[in-house]
Amino acid sequence: MASTTAGLSEAVLYDALVSYLVSMARTVEGAMNRALDALTSLDSARTSELPGEVFLLEPRINEMEIVIDEHAIRLLRRGSFSDDEMRLIVAALKITNDLERIGDLAVNLAQGAVSLREMPGARIPEELAPMAVAVRAMVSKSLGALIFRNVEMATQVLESDDVVDQYRDRIFENLLASMNQQATLISSGMQFILATRHLERIADHATNIAEDIIFWVRGLDVRHGRGLAMRPERPEGQGNSGIASEIPGERPVAASPGPAAVIENSHGLDDGVTPACDTERA
Repeated sequence: MASTTAGLSEAVLYDALVSYLVSMARTVEGAMNRALDALTSLDSARTSELPGEVFLLEPRINEMEIVIDEHAIRLLRRGSFSDDEMRLIVAALKITNDLERIGDLAVNLAQGAVSLREMPGARIPEELAPMAVAVRAMVSKSLGALIFRNVEMATQVLESDDVVDQYRDRIFENLLASMNQQATLISSGMQFILATRHLERIADHATNIAEDIIFWVRGLDVRHGRGLAMRPERPEGQGNSGIASEIPGERPVAASPGPAAVIENSHGLDDGVTPACDTERA
């Protein structure tokens, strides 16, 4: 009976670590969504209060990072874990750092939105909205991969990074041409250039998270392009349906929705983990 209790206790501790990670990720995603809505809807009165909400979320995100790090350290002190549990602890310590950085970048985007609202005649670049959608999708899928331990979804995040880079380059070129032709657009143009840089960095952090999830679930190190040619195996005939799989020696992987179910916000994946942080769109 004692060994059963101890085993249950271990399982609860590791499940708690994953729950903490998901809760932090959802909070960060909510802050990012608010910042993106504020940035892409500068003329809307409904989004004017969103930057303030982002600023209020930052201390909570920082505190959650500390709580997760302390919990991971407590697990390390126990000194007895499987390979899967060790990879989870290592991945958790890295994922919290990337999540905290996304939270900081959301603050930067919110500050930029505040500044742009005070600039008369600021014109939102045409491709900023689709770039924001692509970044939302990467963050959402990285969180979906975390919730469901879904390597396929994590791999999709890695494949999306180049799309965001292409948006950044095109927006930069168009803004530079506009600023050369019209000096009055320089101030707002520089703010939008900074915003695209922040969006690119968010995408980079989402990529890091996806890489860490693949390492946790499969034990594969795909950083710096290693192993990108290795697609997750799926039984013939399943396609991308999200059928649950089970890896020997690891806990079962929950069935996940198809990629189309996680585009702009991941809260539809598992509403019972944390309250949704949806924002009202203009």
